[in-house]
Amino acid sequence: MLSIEARELTKEFKVYRSRPGLTGAFSDLFDRQYRTIRAVDSIRLEIESGEIVGYIGENGAGKSTTIKMLTGILEPTSGMLRVNGFDPHRQREEFVRTIGVVFGQRSQLWWDIAVRESFRLLKKLYRIPDKVYQCHMDRLVEVLEIGSFLDQPVRKLSLGQRMRCELAAALIHQPRLVFLDEPTIGLDVLVKENIRHFLRQVNREYGTTILLTTHDLSDIEALCSRVVMLDRGKIIYDGDLGRLRTQWGNGQRVWLELSEEVPLFTLQERTRGLALRWEHKGGRRYVLHLEQGKSGVSEVLSRLVTHVDIKEIQIEEATTEDIVRRIYREGVAHA
Repeated sequence: MLSIEARELTKEFKVYRSRPGLTGAFSDLFDRQYRTIRAVDSIRLEIESGEIVGYIGENGAGKSTTIKMLTGILEPTSGMLRVNGFDPHRQREEFVRTIGVVFGQRSQLWWDIAVRESFRLLKKLYRIPDKVYQCHMDRLVEVLEIGSFLDQPVRKLSLGQRMRCELAAALIHQPRLVFLDEPTIGLDVLVKENIRHFLRQVNREYGTTILLTTHDLSDIEALCSRVVMLDRGKIIYDGDLGRLRTQWGNGQRVWLELSEEVPLFTLQERTRGLALRWEHKGGRRYVLHLEQGKSGVSEVLSRLVTHVDIKEIQIEEATTEDIVRRIYREGVAHA
């Protein structure tokens, strides 16, 4: 079953265009000119129930506009959209009971009242039966470790404490789908890991579908098996992280320190025919660049060890962040 199904989903905005100079400003008073910006351009997106999907893109790529359409805040200009079987904008009242939303920069908790009272207000809004609420709330409090500050006003919580409470609030009605927008922004390493562990647990125990938008690609690596990449309103990549690395990684980089300096042409001669490139970094240090998916480190070393004395070796893999940066810089990805 699909949690999200979008076909040719498009959102356009009319933007006022001002003319230069005093004459232009005067003309704008009587005859305004507009231009149309297509923020999301005919995207096709399918997310199965129970998936954890990373939705990434540079600022202005169209991520926020997409999320606003998926959550019913904005109505699409054209295209077909179903989320949890609903039209998010036209069936908003029924639809919002099936989703949870966490925005890292915005709060759904009441600022001046105790956290516990915010949860009780949400219970009434979602019309959750007392027994169901208490059982589920006890579980959230235990796993998120928020019991010690339930009676404190939200404004007195640290950022890490507030984000854990935001997660509890988003999951209080056991939604089938959760939207997370920068859920770990500004948090320290330990709190981030606790939140990631909790999200994996929720996904595993309840089958909750999670759509994660973030600039912190370590969140994507820790949580998502699939990533959707957006650029200028279009999806330029939709697939698993492993394929992303295989297709767009620059291969491995191997640092070698030898017992003595060796002419570069000697190393090149010993590895002739392999898909690689040598660099001499000065003295006894060399860097070996291996093309992705071709020659392996073991094959290279087998040719070298009988001819040169290797004192130290260090292998570097391209990170997801490196790969994504390269894709946006060079425009090498395709949907």
